[in-house]
Amino acid sequence: MSRVARRVSDKRVLKLIRAYLQAGVMENGLVSPSEEGTPQGGPLSPLLSNLLLDDLDRELERRGHRFCRYADDCNIYVRTERAGQRVMESVTRFLTKRLRLKVNASKSAVGRPKDRKFLGFRFTWGKSAKRAIAPKALHRFKERVRELTGRSRGRSVADVVKHLTSYLNGWGGYFGFCQTPSVLEELDGWIRRRLRMLLWQQWQTWRNRKRMLVFLGVPERRAAEAAACSRGPWAMATHPALQEAMGLKFFDHLGLLQLRSMMRT
Repeated sequence: MSRVARRVSDKRVLKLIRAYLQAGVMENGLVSPSEEGTPQGGPLSPLLSNLLLDDLDRELERRGHRFCRYADDCNIYVRTERAGQRVMESVTRFLTKRLRLKVNASKSAVGRPKDRKFLGFRFTWGKSAKRAIAPKALHRFKERVRELTGRSRGRSVADVVKHLTSYLNGWGGYFGFCQTPSVLEELDGWIRRRLRMLLWQQWQTWRNRKRMLVFLGVPERRAAEAAACSRGPWAMATHPALQEAMGLKFFDHLGLLQLRSMMRT
C-alpha cells in the first residue's frame, strides 16, 4: 500500500484498494482470509503488479540493459550466455530480496532468442533477426482450426467459414505483427486444404462429387476421374481437380480471410 500511495493521493481510492486486498477469497463456498498478495485473475492484480515491477524496470534501465516486460513476463537481452547467467542471478536476487517476489524457476531460463518465446513470439536466428510466431502458438492455432473445421460439426461450409473468419480476424490482428510472411502464406494454404477436405467429405458419393466438381468448372472427364479416386480426404484436398475447383477465388467468394493480408510491418 505504501507503493500505491506513492502514485495515488486520493485517500478514498487507497481505502478502496486496501478493502479489496483484505476482502478474502471464496473457495468451495467458504470465505478464507487474504494474508498476502491479490487473487489470481482479479482486476486489481495487473495494476498492482505493474506498480511493483516498475521498480524492476528502473533497475534494469539503471544497469543499461535492453529488455521488454509485459505484466510479469520479462525478457532481458545480453550478448553472451555467461552474461545471461550473471544477469539471471542478479535479477533473481533483486526480485526476491528487494521486491519480495517469488521467481518461477520452471519458466525462467537463459537461452538464445530463437529458442525463447515472449507473448507468443520468438526471434529468428541470423544477421537480421525477425519476429516470428512461436511454435506453441502455431500449434494452438492449428488445434483450434482443426476444431472449427472438424467433420463432426455437421454444418455447412459457409457457416464454418463464418466462424473460422471470426477466429482468424482476432488471431491475425495479433500475430500479423510477425515478420515472416511465408509462415502466414503456409497457414493460409493449410486452411484452404482443411476446407477442401471438409467439402470432399460432405459430398460423400461418387455421383455427388463429380456433379459438384463439374458445377465448379472442372471438365467432366477430369471430374469423373477425381471422384473415382480412392485416396483419402486429406490427400484428395491437394488433387489438381479440387485445387482448380476450390482455389483462391472460391474461398474469397465465401468470405474466407487470408492471414497474409493482415500482416503489418
